[in-house]
Amino acid sequence: MNTYYRPVLHIEKSNSERVANIIGYASLVAMVLYLLLKWSSLPAQVAAHFNAAGEVDRWGSKYELLILPVIAILITFFMELIERYPHVHNYPERLCEANVHAFYLNSRQMLNYMKNIINMLFAFLVYESIEISVSDDIALGLPFGLFLFALFVVMIWKIIVSTKIK
Repeated sequence: MNTYYRPVLHIEKSNSERVANIIGYASLVAMVLYLLLKWSSLPAQVAAHFNAAGEVDRWGSKYELLILPVIAILITFFMELIERYPHVHNYPERLCEANVHAFYLNSRQMLNYMKNIINMLFAFLVYESIEISVSDDIALGLPFGLFLFALFVVMIWKIIVSTKIK
């Protein structure tokens, strides 16, 4: 199927995509609200960077925390935009009219799930940066690794699914 003449299909979002969006957007809103609620009580210096072990290796201005929601909102905006146009995604040469629906849905779902996991990851990072800055905690902990693991699981799962589409 020629890249320039792929059909534009309007595929309804699945229930899992709707649930993922609810969780992801709720995480995004919670991140912003939590940051706003805690802003006045934050110290001047907050945890700004973590090493591979999840330990703070750089402290920075509390204004650096504003970068995370901005990046999360930009990622969400652009991934949502790309998600809406699956006909422009990259597909193998075996894409044809018989399997185009399956490829589009699989690709869109991968973007959707990853976008929402990223939102949860960024919300967690803001939460942890704030909590580490106002307490004796010194490391990110297990949830950070679980979010990264979930991202890779989704990618691998959806790539495997795409290889099985005939």
